[in-house]
Amino acid sequence: MRALAWNWMTRAGVISVMLLTGRDVSAQIDLSGQWANRLHEDQVWRGPGQEIGEFTGLPINAEARMKAESWTASVYTLLERQCIPFSADMGYTIGNMRIWEEKDSVSQEVIAWHQHNEWQAQERTIWMDGRPHPPDWAPHTWQGFSTGTWDGDTLVVTTTHLKMAYLERNGVPRSDKARLVEHYMRHGTVLTIVQEVSDPVYTTEPFLRTRNFVWAANQELNAYPCRPTVEIVRPKHEVPHFLPGTNPDLNAAAKRFKVPVIALPGGAETMYPEFQLKLRQP
Repeated sequence: MRALAWNWMTRAGVISVMLLTGRDVSAQIDLSGQWANRLHEDQVWRGPGQEIGEFTGLPINAEARMKAESWTASVYTLLERQCIPFSADMGYTIGNMRIWEEKDSVSQEVIAWHQHNEWQAQERTIWMDGRPHPPDWAPHTWQGFSTGTWDGDTLVVTTTHLKMAYLERNGVPRSDKARLVEHYMRHGTVLTIVQEVSDPVYTTEPFLRTRNFVWAANQELNAYPCRPTVEIVRPKHEVPHFLPGTNPDLNAAAKRFKVPVIALPGGAETMYPEFQLKLRQP
């Protein structure tokens, strides 16, 4: 009887603590460790890269399309552009990463998750202590300001204050007013991250992508030093670009893949299966 009473009191105490803290500890999962990127999804875009003017499946508007059609990869030969890192919404395109937790020394609660991405050595902090996001006028960074909450066993991360960057690697822009919402879901040794990018400047609907990682206990991340160097001597103040309507490579993907030209410019309708009907009768 004493044993039964003690077990009951112990269970009651644990339940009381959980109710007082207001969080389901058992539902939270451990994200810490070394994670190896898997490139099988969207491999063509993440590896060799998409063609110039290939915007299919991107919910961009006319402003974004015009800016992307004026872009050229030669812009990365400029000294100030050579070491620009991927922002948080593009950081999982390539490269492995390490995740570790930061705990409060008294309560032992996780107050932050930290990430180190091997590609371009970017580090990111996801605050878990309930702090608010900074005001709109606060500085923007490549990784932005991130806060997280648990929804069952899924970590939901909201990121603001991102610097203006690219939605994809062929010049599709993403403004500094964008909001990134991510869902981290772990299934055994597989970590899936679902990203939703909402940009009131350059997109008409949220853009979704997923990235997968596999736990790699013995993985070692490489350093990523970056030192700009003069690759091409250009006239002072020249920035490589195309004037609107002058980019000769915009139809390269249509010729290469033998698809109608209307498949390339993107827009929200190209994200949905019904767009195939339009391609059959261009």
